[in-house]
Amino acid sequence: MDLQAFLDHVDRGDLIEGGSDLHATMHTAAQEALRTIGELNGGYRTPDEVRQLLTRLTGVPVDESVTVFPPFYCEFGRNLRLGKRVFVNMGCRFQDTGGITIGDDTLVGHGSTLTTLNHGVDPDRRADMVPAPIRIGRKVWLGASVTVVPGVTIGDGAIVGAGAVVSRDVPADTVVAGVPAQVLRATGFRA
Repeated sequence: MDLQAFLDHVDRGDLIEGGSDLHATMHTAAQEALRTIGELNGGYRTPDEVRQLLTRLTGVPVDESVTVFPPFYCEFGRNLRLGKRVFVNMGCRFQDTGGITIGDDTLVGHGSTLTTLNHGVDPDRRADMVPAPIRIGRKVWLGASVTVVPGVTIGDGAIVGAGAVVSRDVPADTVVAGVPAQVLRATGFRA
């Protein structure tokens, strides 16, 4: 199966059956991504070199305003989109197979994890995966060690407190924190 057909499949949210051609395509793409990530994390890279490697990883140009501090981990790459002036701090882990979009001027804190695949609940079907995209709006700030689970949208201008587990959508211009993340208050600003 070609990569575009795979991306079309996951963008519809369709099941990736364990052991299927789709599953094999995902693993082949993952090996390419891991090779690029190994190069990215294997030594010092200038900001321009980091962006060049991110462009190779994602398959689309990464804007010169994007900053990613390695180490950075990503198991697929081809379903990751970074807006302008995005900053990703050290030690972040992006499982982007189901799709991750990060809007302009967003900050992602140290050690944050974004996941876009759920496994089958039935133990006999545990290798099956259901993709669900993560969409992060403009001017969002994810604190250190935030976890965002599959299918979550975080609205423009939101702030997610350090260590939060975001398991449902976050309204624009709000502050959330906790496990699971709960709305604490409005930011007082409009993104």
